[in-house]
Amino acid sequence: MTVSELDTFASGASARPPDAGVVYDLVIVGGGPAAMTAAIYAARKGLGLALLTDEFGGQMADTAGIENYIGFQMVSGRELAAKFVEHMKAFGVPYALGEKVASVRREGELFASVLEGGRTYRSRTVVFAAGKRYRRLGVPGEAELSGRGVSYCAICDAPLFRKKRVVVAGGGNSALTAAADLLKLDAAVTLVNIAPNWQADRVLFEPVARHPSATLLASHEIVRIEGQRKVEKVSVRDRATLSVKELAADGVFVEIGGVPNSEPVRDLAALSEKGELIVDCHCRTSVEGLFGAGDVTTVPYKQIVVSAGEGAKAALAAYDYLAQRGEL
Repeated sequence: MTVSELDTFASGASARPPDAGVVYDLVIVGGGPAAMTAAIYAARKGLGLALLTDEFGGQMADTAGIENYIGFQMVSGRELAAKFVEHMKAFGVPYALGEKVASVRREGELFASVLEGGRTYRSRTVVFAAGKRYRRLGVPGEAELSGRGVSYCAICDAPLFRKKRVVVAGGGNSALTAAADLLKLDAAVTLVNIAPNWQADRVLFEPVARHPSATLLASHEIVRIEGQRKVEKVSVRDRATLSVKELAADGVFVEIGGVPNSEPVRDLAALSEKGELIVDCHCRTSVEGLFGAGDVTTVPYKQIVVSAGEGAKAALAAYDYLAQRGEL
């Protein structure tokens, strides 16, 4: 199932659009595991809610195989995302699909969640669960082979590349951690870093640099990823000589950082230095009535199971907030 097929499934006959004329108890911003889990928990609590997202699945939809989500020994990211959507639709949650939320702002006692097209949905509370986006290489073949050898999550996908040939893009802690995880699986790893120096902590860098199955290429950049049905080779350019060579590869891990999708709330709530929405253990933000969940927040360990749990907490926290104010 492709991302577009996932959204087509979500837009089927049973989909319920939200009503811009209604003041909802809760609006959920996002379409990943945190957002959809929050929607299920809020619906079970009887809250009047709507979910707003440009697409369903989030980063989960870019994950080739998932072996660490409880209840599934192995499932593709898009299959799991479809299960989430199916579960949410069973509760009759209304949602707007296909348009990003441009901003979330205060209007007196209410919140206004404004889509890029201008349509506005008002609510007493908001769960902001817009996730993060991977920083991508932007080279030919990357998008086409995403989920077919191109991965952005070593924790998720490294076990799929046991004894394989893998290229890791990046020179920071996440890249060296990914390389270390792959080397433990007897993979042959080539690290490609666009900078002349390695940015990772020494404690992470040195064991990888010494490993006989690791090759380190500083001042190099990936310029193309090729393959028919899966990754087969990677073209790498030396930034000093501009010469290009091809590396046989079964996979590429892009570990050059991520960007939280916090732009819609940057003028509303406190963000961390990384741009993450700052939350406490109850998913509360610096703004009363605004809750955060998932990868867009400061909660550590960006994993599907963690995001789902945070989504459940955020919905329950929003319910408690409304109940304590006597608004239910």
